[in-house]
Formats: sequence, structure tokens, C-alpha cells
Amino acid sequence: MNITSVGRPMGILLLLTGTAHFIFPKALDAIVPHFLPGSARTWTYLSGVAELIIAVGLFAPLSMKVGGTSIRLLAAYAALLLFLAVYPANIKMANDWRTRALPSQLLAYARLPLQFGLFYWAWSIIKALKP
Repeated sequence: MNITSVGRPMGILLLLTGTAHFIFPKALDAIVPHFLPGSARTWTYLSGVAELIIAVGLFAPLSMKVGGTSIRLLAAYAALLLFLAVYPANIKMANDWRTRALPSQLLAYARLPLQFGLFYWAWSIIKALKP
């Protein structure tokens, strides 16, 4: 893969998922862990905004820097942190959906290991962009 395109596919994914937070907030409200203060909708919107900001950062030119560090590299670090931060929502979803029909259960359970793929993907972008 050409270094100039590193991170852009993840940027597309985060644009789509971030937008979904505003189109389908009720579905995402349901997986916000109860231990978080405030309303679930606030967390749904905050995580959507975070995904959109990170997505924009992943499209930044490699030459665009903040404090000598590429904005795209900073966005890749932010993506990794976001994926780690939202993992409890995936656990909550798997727990909440354990009594649903089997296809729904499988979807909820599949999200748990797939999240590790996102961790790895973000880390591989970091490694590719790190000077």
C-alpha cells in the first residue's frame, strides 16, 4: 500500500459509523454502559463526533503536522484509543443480546473479537506512519 493512502480506508469506515450515530442514535443508545454518567444519547453523539473527527484526521495530508507530528498519525492513535474506549459497549451488547434469536446473538458475540481486528488495524496504521 502506498504510504499516502495509509489510514484512508479506516477514515471511510469511521465516516460511515460516525454518521450512523446521528442517523440511528436509539440503537446505539441501547449499548451505552450504565456506569457512564449522564444520558446515553450524549455518549452516542460524543462517540459519533469523535469518529467523525478522527476520520477527517485520517484524511489529512501527511505533511500536515501539529507540534512536528503528522495529524494522520495523531488520528491513528486517537482511533486506537476510541476503539479501546468503546469496547465496553460491545460487551454490554453481547450481554444484553444473549436472550435474543441466535442470529442476533451471533452478531453481538462476533463484535467482540472483531474489535481486536480494529485495534490491530489502528496499530498497523500507527506503525506505518511513525517516523
